[in-house]
Amino acid sequence: MRAISGLWRWRHNPLRRATDLAEAWVALAALLLILVVTPLVGSFVGGLAQGALQSSVREQRASRHLVTATVVRRVPGSSLDVDPESATGRDKRTRVLADWTAPDGTLHQGRVMTSLDRPEPGDLFRMWTDRQGRTVARPLDAATAATHAVIAGVGAALLAAGFIEGVRRLIVWRMVRLRYDRWDRAWDKAGPDWGRTGTGS
Repeated sequence: MRAISGLWRWRHNPLRRATDLAEAWVALAALLLILVVTPLVGSFVGGLAQGALQSSVREQRASRHLVTATVVRRVPGSSLDVDPESATGRDKRTRVLADWTAPDGTLHQGRVMTSLDRPEPGDLFRMWTDRQGRTVARPLDAATAATHAVIAGVGAALLAAGFIEGVRRLIVWRMVRLRYDRWDRAWDKAGPDWGRTGTGS
């Protein structure tokens, strides 16, 4: 809005300099670019991120499997750990030695994390593995992928707006420097005696 009011203010002003009008036009152009370009950049980057993340979701769902594991024993000295994959970061997990059967039918045993409060031998719990039975993180869900895509799009739009504003400020700074240079040259032409009493008499 300041760009439009600046153009209107300088339209018929007798004190208007060419650089004043140019600055107002640069501000208006930057405003229009921010209003038009940044949503396009945001939607383009968000769409690319959405496509890549949803493809990753499909791949993870195809390659990761939920299997049932059986607690053999609690690992000695294992304390409750925070689950890094939980949404709140407050879910506690306990490390246990467990047996499980991989999707390919092979038997496995190893130390894994379980969400059981007090795991006892024979307790069952669910965990994610790959086709060969190696433990993996839970697959990314579609809603989380969409959220990440939106964040990527908003971030790209903000970066584009910041870039446009930075270019505008650089152009205005250059215009101001040129104006000061012209003033210095005009002052030099006026001579060192300008303004003294009796000069030219």
